[in-house]
Amino acid sequence: MTISVFNLFSIGIGPSSSHTVGPMKAAKAFVTRLHDRGELCQSKRVKIELFGSLAFTGKGHATDDAILLGLEGNTPDHINPDMIKPWAKEIIANKNIQLNGTQNVSFDYVSDFIYNFKELLPTHTNGMRFSVYDASQNEITSRIYYSIGGGFILDEDEASHPLSADTSDFPYPFSSSKTLLQLCEQNHLAIKDLMLINECSLRPESDVKERLMHITTIMRECIDKGCQSPGILPGGLKIKRRAPGLYQKLLAKGKPQTYEHMDSMEWLNLYAIAVNEENAAGGRIVTAPTNGAAGIIPAVLHYYLTFYPQANKETAIDFLLTACAIGILYKKGASISGAEVGCQGEVGVACSMAAGALTAVLGGTLYQIENAAEIAMEHHLGMTCDPINGLVQIPCIERNAMGAVKAVNATRLALLGDGVHYVSLDKVIATMKQTGKDMMTIYKETSQGGLAANLPEC
Repeated sequence: MTISVFNLFSIGIGPSSSHTVGPMKAAKAFVTRLHDRGELCQSKRVKIELFGSLAFTGKGHATDDAILLGLEGNTPDHINPDMIKPWAKEIIANKNIQLNGTQNVSFDYVSDFIYNFKELLPTHTNGMRFSVYDASQNEITSRIYYSIGGGFILDEDEASHPLSADTSDFPYPFSSSKTLLQLCEQNHLAIKDLMLINECSLRPESDVKERLMHITTIMRECIDKGCQSPGILPGGLKIKRRAPGLYQKLLAKGKPQTYEHMDSMEWLNLYAIAVNEENAAGGRIVTAPTNGAAGIIPAVLHYYLTFYPQANKETAIDFLLTACAIGILYKKGASISGAEVGCQGEVGVACSMAAGALTAVLGGTLYQIENAAEIAMEHHLGMTCDPINGLVQIPCIERNAMGAVKAVNATRLALLGDGVHYVSLDKVIATMKQTGKDMMTIYKETSQGGLAANLPEC
């Protein structure tokens, strides 16, 4: 399976890559398939069924809104986030939906949007089934899709016949840290250079760099918007957005000039909180590599660009390419889905990616980069995903701030060493995967355990 940097860093909407972005993509894929097979014009009714984690936390993650707009032909990277909620309300009120934006069919939310809490589909906990019927209520077709984390989706055929993990389409294929480091050493390449060569096999170098700079800009805009948008987060918990107040307090104290000033870490916290409050509000987000953990990489990147005198905008490209290489290792070797392996697969992976990337742009060796990425994950092992009320707010927002701080500290520890370390990145990825398998389901994005279960008054 070929994974591009633009698969791991995709522009979408909050609050969740697996529960919002993925389902919207799946719904769009379903209606596109209907059109391509000539079945759209026969369709008179549509039914949606959610399973597993999607059923348990779909309401809090706005899965229903995302699917309705996906069925109307929208995609996460182009839709206006401010239009999603009113648009979905209109569909529900009118009891009518336009499949692919053209075919009017009846839709009753109460009977046609089903949250199945008792069954699981075979491949992944984030399963959904779309079905359409003709005028006589005969089923025309039904299709299963899975949202497997980070906005990635599989249909039932792809899930039943998974592709090989070998990225043979790339000049330098790798699916383990050991192979990645060997390729770099044998070809005298930095990780960023190897990644750029692979990306340039898919599109021109100028396009790669332009798109990466655009991602950097969207990340910065998300931070800035989060710092300037006071109010209450949606969903019922009545959580006050803290980033605007924190921003004003830090401005009043004065912005430090370099990372050497301890107050610079307060800005790192601010950046992460600002992004994840925007995510919780359903704003424009760069999935990095998931939405629940979308604050860590932008926070660490812009902390570097702001407080390290040697930083320049071009090094953002090196940062993102290196981070992506590490993300690919987790995507291939374990999972980036909180519903599959808990929050270690989201915040833990984002922290590992950010630590390795920061180490790289600060001049770390190949083995210091690996060490930083390994340290970061080692201290997220076993982290559960227990969002209160199924909302990506508590503990998710603060957890991104903590993950960003851990990433910077992992970098500092790695740069103080010589790259020699006892536990390899491959070993910690394998451990994360096994830990996720052993974790009870109630701690994997179901809101049935942990904080979610111990705060019923919320």
